Amino acid sequence: MSTAVLNATMTGPARARAARPARPAAPVRQGRLRITARGYAVLTFLVALPLVVAAFVFATNGGGAVATDQSSHASFSYLTVQPGDTLWQLAGKIAPSADPRDVISDIEHLNQLSTSDVQPGQRLAIPAQYGH
Repeated sequence: MSTAVLNATMTGPARARAARPARPAAPVRQGRLRITARGYAVLTFLVALPLVVAAFVFATNGGGAVATDQSSHASFSYLTVQPGDTLWQLAGKIAPSADPRDVISDIEHLNQLSTSDVQPGQRLAIPAQYGH
């Protein structure tokens, strides 16, 4: 019987790696937080957005009604609806040279009418531009 003997010595890179002593793990350092240029832009936007919205809301709603002791004396001409009258006929009588659709729209808006139906005896305010 023959016996084979192996040489257990290491050579080359394996030997260099095995010879190094193990280093202890380096402690993890907490670094400063660094913000990039894009981060500064996002942060600026997030801070500025509520300020801009608040300024817009204040500008559009800030000049609300002011209470005074002076009253507005708006005077209107009034017209009483007769049996058989329609807004189209009344618009033709009130402003013959104007477009009846515009006159009807103005009368409906001024009198807060939900439809163009009128009843006999109903009193309608006539817009100032069409009043006599």
